[in-house]
Amino acid sequence: MGHSGSRVPALASYFDTSATTPTATEVLEAMALAQATAWANPSSLHAPGLAAAEQLERSRLSLAEGLGCELDELVVTSGGTEAIHLALLGAAAGLTPGRLVISAVEHPATLAAAAQLEQRGWSVQTVPVDRQGLLDLDALAGLLAPPTRLVSVIWGQNEVGSLQPIEAIGALCRRAGVLLHVDAVQVLGHLPITFRQLPLDLLSGAAHKLQGPRGVGLLLVRRGLALQAQLGGGGQEGGRRGGTEPVVLLSGFAKALELSCATPSLAPLRDSLLRRLLSLPGVRLSGPPPGDSRLPHHLSLLVASETGLPLSGRNLVRELSRQGFALSSGSACSSSGSAASPVLRALGYSEADAASGLRISLGPWHRAADLDALVQALQMALAASVASEHPLTA
Repeated sequence: MGHSGSRVPALASYFDTSATTPTATEVLEAMALAQATAWANPSSLHAPGLAAAEQLERSRLSLAEGLGCELDELVVTSGGTEAIHLALLGAAAGLTPGRLVISAVEHPATLAAAAQLEQRGWSVQTVPVDRQGLLDLDALAGLLAPPTRLVSVIWGQNEVGSLQPIEAIGALCRRAGVLLHVDAVQVLGHLPITFRQLPLDLLSGAAHKLQGPRGVGLLLVRRGLALQAQLGGGGQEGGRRGGTEPVVLLSGFAKALELSCATPSLAPLRDSLLRRLLSLPGVRLSGPPPGDSRLPHHLSLLVASETGLPLSGRNLVRELSRQGFALSSGSACSSSGSAASPVLRALGYSEADAASGLRISLGPWHRAADLDALVQALQMALAASVASEHPLTA
């Protein structure tokens, strides 16, 4: 999935779509139209307010159709982080404090929400993952007895690309009577989602990972599930999230999802790039191999000298940036911490290896010639890093 959008030369060297994406031209046009015709408060009863309410309803209908959910199951948020907090804190508010179970490779937003639950009397248990970043299902099954009441799992891991077996995880949770939240921020727009067919209770997403605008996200809430609002106010979103609805942003979100659902997967292009990258000395894949267990637009690499000395991923990112290429050495949401990735450490890699990660994430605008240029640039960056006196200096 993904969409071609307009070909902008500067985007040819942008390979960090797991961090964020440029807003598609078609999305900007849809937002401009909404801004011109639906700028009023959709709760107002006058003509401009009714126009905004009609645009809001059209966007909701489009999103619900694209995600296979009912209209009243969709809650609009300011982004993925808020959606995750609303899911965990809002669902937990209706439960007796117990145990939250999460994977060892969750996004920092989930870790932050879990820390808040700990302050409210909950315990948090982490389930280990294997070398590919995939959840240990037996370990999870062993943790689903009381006092576990809530499970939260990242569907598509942002650093190493692992796709968790959500169907199997959901089946385990259903049998145990435990609520399941899935962080689908990286999956939305890249894999089809039909919420009504999935064995889960809550699903969070954000627009800016699929060439939609920043500042808007969503939480899908299974019908009948009690969810306590974390933001009070005017009772919007069925009383689950206060605040005047972002009509313009939501129109952009709906258009972005519509475009992404209508275009082919980036997996073939990604696989072509991987074959070339693995031919470079010192480059190896981290996370799962290409296939059903990996995000289709995503590659994660470990880089080393020809003698096997791990090289600094951050230094490579800086060198590639000097050449005009945008990549990441890990999660853009936690880039200010230690050079060693906690996610790679959770996969069992050493401290040195965990500091040698590179993440490449493709966009629908990329062409074969762009991949050629990236491979050549990485060859030069590797040579520069090997020649550096302190290759692991971050």
